[in-house]
Amino acid sequence: MREIVSTLARGLVRRPDRVHVRERHAHGRLVIELSVDPEDRGRVIGREGRTARALRTVLAAVAGKHDRSCQLEIVD
Repeated sequence: MREIVSTLARGLVRRPDRVHVRERHAHGRLVIELSVDPEDRGRVIGREGRTARALRTVLAAVAGKHDRSCQLEIVD
């Protein structure tokens, strides 16, 4: 899961070297924390959150194939 988010995020931003993805478990689900350069946050979130929603949709589809529950958080 981590690699999927990392690959997609690196393709969206101007500074791919500043993309960091961390996994943690909370309340029985996997939480993926995505951190990018402050100048690239808008690119990852997108207009009205459309890009972030698309990332979450892809992540949910992959997690569903593996019978897992997953959540994406974009952190500062």
